[in-house]
Amino acid sequence: MSVKFSVSALAIAAVSATAAAARDNVQVAGSSTVLPYASIVAEAFGENTDFPTPVIESGGSSSGLKRFCEGVGENTIDIANSSRPIREGEVAACAEAGVTDIIEVRIGYDGIVFASQQSGPAFDAFVPSDIYNAIGAKVMKDGALVDNDFQNWSEFNADLPDAEIAMFIPGTKHGTREVFEEQVLLAGCEATGAMEAMVAGGMSEDDAEDACLDVRQDGKSVDIDGDYTETLARIDANTNGIGVFGLAFYENNTDKLKVATMSGIEPTTDTIASGEYPVSRPLFFYVKKAHIGVIPGLKEYAQFFISDDLAGANGPLANYGLVSDPELAKTQQMVADEKIMGADM
Repeated sequence: MSVKFSVSALAIAAVSATAAAARDNVQVAGSSTVLPYASIVAEAFGENTDFPTPVIESGGSSSGLKRFCEGVGENTIDIANSSRPIREGEVAACAEAGVTDIIEVRIGYDGIVFASQQSGPAFDAFVPSDIYNAIGAKVMKDGALVDNDFQNWSEFNADLPDAEIAMFIPGTKHGTREVFEEQVLLAGCEATGAMEAMVAGGMSEDDAEDACLDVRQDGKSVDIDGDYTETLARIDANTNGIGVFGLAFYENNTDKLKVATMSGIEPTTDTIASGEYPVSRPLFFYVKKAHIGVIPGLKEYAQFFISDDLAGANGPLANYGLVSDPELAKTQQMVADEKIMGADM
């Protein structure tokens, strides 16, 4: 990705190289949703400062946080990108490995979108119950909870195409999967009455919630463990395929994809910022405080990323789908103060 733009003196202040270290570039891994933003920032950081361009890898939120929590030292990454908040279990794993001081940085918001081939059928009537009926393991039919054998979308919603169900969803290591489960699958399970039927059948509410997140295993729903490019490749090969993407990836591939509405709302920066679009989430990166002052440019990269010039409403990241955080100034101050998670604000 080649992105060139000028940034103000404010955004690049205090960026002279620090004392030599065993490793002289910032290393980042994690969320494929945050990847395009981080790549833009890394390139701009390398071009506009005296520091080397950071190395940005993908792999998914869970994978990035697992690497982040491996320990402290030059052979471990400095930052984990994530499209979900870090979990308590991950914080505990970090602490066990000596990563005790973590700075959580919220960069803005993103929407989870459903998109299909440009030449395929139009999906412009989705509600969460449709996604659940398409791929949930157990669904309601004639008032009874049964194994899902729906074949076409039109079987449960006449406003959807009479097309074969073929969904490509994020694998379990992706932060997108967690948001997809909570805001789409669980909401759809409740809306169809499936969750109520599970509880009536003797399940506890917790067990019923877990069961709502189970997806069918007959090939109608396929987990994608790679990044969004793999999902795009699957859709390229399947006219009826529907994929789950971050807004930024979709906006960079509008020549190949057309987006579906959810509850009548098209996902855009405006509808996400206003809260109209129902499937959105905050995006983060996590900084290993112990590496600040050891790995040259680490704090400067974090500050550069969330500067008004990049992450603000009129910054270049907004052009790629990032919705600016209304509390960006608060985050900027927190990073400047190196405020760690759990510290009194």
